[in-house]
Amino acid sequence: MKWIDRNNLPEELKNLPDSSFESLHQEDIKDEKFQTKPVGFFRDAMIRLSKSKVSMISVSCIVLIIILALLVPNITGYSFTEQNLGNKNLPPKIQGLEKLGIADGTRVLENRKKDALSDPDRYPEGSVLEILREFDSKGVAMVDVKVDYYKYVGAEDNRYHWFGTDYLGRDLLTRLFQGTRISLMIAFFSVLTNCFIGVIYGAISGYYGGKVDMILTHVAEVLDGMPYIVVTILFMILFGSGMVSIVLALTITGWIGTSRLIRSQFYRFKGREYVLAARTLGVPDLTLIFRHILPNCVGPLITRVMIAIPGAIFSESFLAYLGLGIKAPNPSIGVLLADGQKVLLQYPYQTLFPAVLISLLMIAFNLFSNGLRDALDPTKRGEE
Repeated sequence: MKWIDRNNLPEELKNLPDSSFESLHQEDIKDEKFQTKPVGFFRDAMIRLSKSKVSMISVSCIVLIIILALLVPNITGYSFTEQNLGNKNLPPKIQGLEKLGIADGTRVLENRKKDALSDPDRYPEGSVLEILREFDSKGVAMVDVKVDYYKYVGAEDNRYHWFGTDYLGRDLLTRLFQGTRISLMIAFFSVLTNCFIGVIYGAISGYYGGKVDMILTHVAEVLDGMPYIVVTILFMILFGSGMVSIVLALTITGWIGTSRLIRSQFYRFKGREYVLAARTLGVPDLTLIFRHILPNCVGPLITRVMIAIPGAIFSESFLAYLGLGIKAPNPSIGVLLADGQKVLLQYPYQTLFPAVLISLLMIAFNLFSNGLRDALDPTKRGEE
């Protein structure tokens, strides 16, 4: 209640009865400008992130690729291990686009004897589409001919391979998205493991400081100096080639960057007044670490995780390219790239599709991580 001194009122109001005055409580006073719900830090970050068109397009690409990786291997009608040597190295053929001359399953065969075109055993009926060039070579009539390669090898009429087949006749579309599924699993498992180890290691190092920090920092530096390829080969020898070995190889030193980030954040926040007040009140160290200090590190940590995922995918592909990938017949993006580069000049599509997919993943994750970094930047809070 607000008290009013009658002596300060004008003369005509001093003699008014008490019933003419109404008591006004503080809760009845409202500012119209603050009637909306308060916007927290993470909600404000998500609002700004949603306004970034580049970030939203990147998220859409990532989600679309993940959905395709989950669905495509189950709906193509082919198994990623199914072999058919009679249909090896088939070119892409997509139902509906073949009439437009796009992905129509045709191939140009060079330096073929012209007389052999009439042989139904070598060139089945309807397989020869067009003679592109005729020339003479040492008295022999030669041609370059465009053929329907599916009919040429005797494939079934209703057989379609959108991305073609590999050297064993396996459907590349199925193998590519099965490999994408495996590559993403390796990336997510390795990044989550690195995040878990790095957060705990960096939190202990940064919170306690002193000798503890010095010892833990030197241990991390020693591990960081270990040759990456040598460590990977050792894991392959101990556990064999496979997903477990690759995840361990990506984890052995992958957590060091995260621990350094968390350590620097703990040095920044552990001297703040609210932390000192909580420590004065007897709050345990674990509570101080995980409840009072660590939440302030969530923004940079999320950004680092998003950046680390494409790095892990690239590292897995690099290992597979060197022959240190997962064991056959399981595919991954790196395995497909390694197989495709062997026949790059003859069948470039076997390299093209995995290269385009890994490029999309790398670009999308990097653009999204950049947008997430800007959205979680506290200095930009409240900006449109």
